[in-house]
Amino acid sequence: MSISIGGRKLKPSTMMMGHGYDPMLSEGSLKPPIFLTSTFVFPNAAAGKRHFEGVTGKRPGGADGLVYSRFNGPNQEILEDRLGIWESAEDALAFSSGMSAIATLFLAMVKPGDTIVHSGPLYAATETLIARILGKFGVNWVDFPAGSTRAEIDAAMKKGADTGNVALIYLESPANPTNALVDVEAVAASRDAIFADRADKPPIAIDNTFLGPVWAQPLKQGADLVVYSLTKYAGGHSDLVAGGVLGSKAHINTIRMMRNTIGTICDPHTAWMLLRSLETLELRMTRAGENAAKVCKFLNDHPKVEKVGYLGFLEQQGDARQADIYRRHCTGAGSTFSLYLKGGEAEAFKFLDTLKIAKLAVSLGGTETLASAPAAMTHLSVPDERKQALGITDNLVRISIGVEDADDLIADFAAALDAI
Repeated sequence: MSISIGGRKLKPSTMMMGHGYDPMLSEGSLKPPIFLTSTFVFPNAAAGKRHFEGVTGKRPGGADGLVYSRFNGPNQEILEDRLGIWESAEDALAFSSGMSAIATLFLAMVKPGDTIVHSGPLYAATETLIARILGKFGVNWVDFPAGSTRAEIDAAMKKGADTGNVALIYLESPANPTNALVDVEAVAASRDAIFADRADKPPIAIDNTFLGPVWAQPLKQGADLVVYSLTKYAGGHSDLVAGGVLGSKAHINTIRMMRNTIGTICDPHTAWMLLRSLETLELRMTRAGENAAKVCKFLNDHPKVEKVGYLGFLEQQGDARQADIYRRHCTGAGSTFSLYLKGGEAEAFKFLDTLKIAKLAVSLGGTETLASAPAAMTHLSVPDERKQALGITDNLVRISIGVEDADDLIADFAAALDAI
């Protein structure tokens, strides 16, 4: 598919219908077939050598053609082409899960003795990977709260530099599950200032799962790499698990080499399902965002609700710092938010157990509405003192709004609140 017509650059939602795929190469099939094969036939021995030069890193950029399904495949390559379009990224990679994307990124970027500077909180498995697993191999970490000012970020950067070679700056915004935003522009400015004497400044990677790619595009604010759990909004139907990393060709080539080695690529069937999902990504996220605005307005006025951690309320809640980040970084408030009920775990559990339309399950970004208790579920492994410091309290319920009728959802939440 052409990327422009009559001088008009086509929008991502249009490009999702055919970019990177030629039906004439697949018997005229309108949609790409699922290529269920483990290996690919080379046209000649010289081509095989050339492909392996790319796979093994003797030549940057990966293979010139198809080699073996641990390295690449038609479905995965079409998917990667389309993923990059949303954020105008130079290149992209698909992985078997969001955590395999994050783990492969870390393994590609850090070595024993290095330091990761990161925002907090992070998804619990990411925090576990950094502190408990990479920590066993001599990787250090320094963190700063998601809403930190430039001065606080500078302090964390300097502390990281004192601890060891800062090899990676890793962010998550909005933070899971508090919805706190990170000032990516301030992080980029801090990195550039603190490490001004380094030719190889540490790359900034950010988990953009909660808002991307429709409501946030961090590459525009100075991030070098963007990480996704494609399981969530990109997949959007709660029927697959996958991950993605987008960014500059140089950094993606480094990560690709690690993926080629450890085999964390997503399978062709999952890639095919994601191609289907990307066609409706903008539609689904837009409807879910509209629903969330209506639901959050209802919840915010309810007497049994302590606070609604919804990005659309930052101005009225008087959080000037977060509101400023939101204005500069985001084009929408998203559809996943934190709900703080009056009470504790008992009230949160009663609320969750009473829901009928909303399903009690972890994850987010699907067509259906989901609700869970992070302190008792996704973040159970986080030490109690850190949970309290990060606002992950027993009365916190994380809600991801789907594409159902908004008034039906409000009725469901109203009944659950009445039951408390």
